[in-house]
Amino acid sequence: MPPAPTSAPDTKTGKHTSPRNHTKSARHGTHRRAHKDTPADETTTALALAARHGDTGAVEQLVRALHRDVLRYVAHLCADPQAVDDLAQDTFLRALGSLHRFEGRCSARAWLLSIARRAVMDSYRYAATRPRLADLPDWRPVVELAQPRGLPGFDDGIVLRELLQALPADRREAFVLTQLLGLPYEEAARVSDCPVGTVRSRVARARAALAEQITP
Repeated sequence: MPPAPTSAPDTKTGKHTSPRNHTKSARHGTHRRAHKDTPADETTTALALAARHGDTGAVEQLVRALHRDVLRYVAHLCADPQAVDDLAQDTFLRALGSLHRFEGRCSARAWLLSIARRAVMDSYRYAATRPRLADLPDWRPVVELAQPRGLPGFDDGIVLRELLQALPADRREAFVLTQLLGLPYEEAARVSDCPVGTVRSRVARARAALAEQITP
C-alpha cells in the first residue's frame, strides 16, 4: 500500500500544500472570531455575505431577521420614540450602502447594531444644531395608560423600560446589548467601541442598580 500523501494539490495553482498550512490558513481567514456564534448569528452573517455578492433574496431575509433587534436597540438609545422607526430605516439604508465592506469579521448583527448606534449619535448631533420650538408634554404616559393592561408581559415590559431609563446611558446600552439582545461581550464591546472589560463592568453595575431598584 503506498504511503499517505503528506500534501494536497492546490486547486488553483496545482502546487502541493502541507495540511499544516491549510490549518494555518483557516485560522487566519476572513472570519476571525474569538467566540462561537449562535446559530441565528451564523445564519444572518451568511445572509449578509450573500447579500454582499448581489443576492437580493438574502437582503430581504437579512432585514426581516434583524429588524426587531435594531428597533429594540434604537428605542433604548433614542430619547424620541417618534424617531425610532426612522432611525431603524436609516440604519438599514446605511448598511445596504456599505455591504460591500462587510467581511464577516464580526456577526452581521453586531455590525448592524454598530451602524444603528452611529445613526442615533448622528441624530443627536443634528438635533443639537436645531432650535427647540416648544416644551411639549411627553405623550408616552398617556398612550400607555390607554393601552389594555391584561396582555401577557405588557406591564413587565413597561416597568423594565422605566427601570432601564433610570440607568446611565452607557450602562443601559451595555445591559440592552448583552442581556436583552443576547450579544456576546466581545461583540457588544465592538458595537460600543470600548474594551470588553468596560462592557462587563457596565453590565455588572447595571444589574446591581436594577436589583437595588426592585428590592422592596
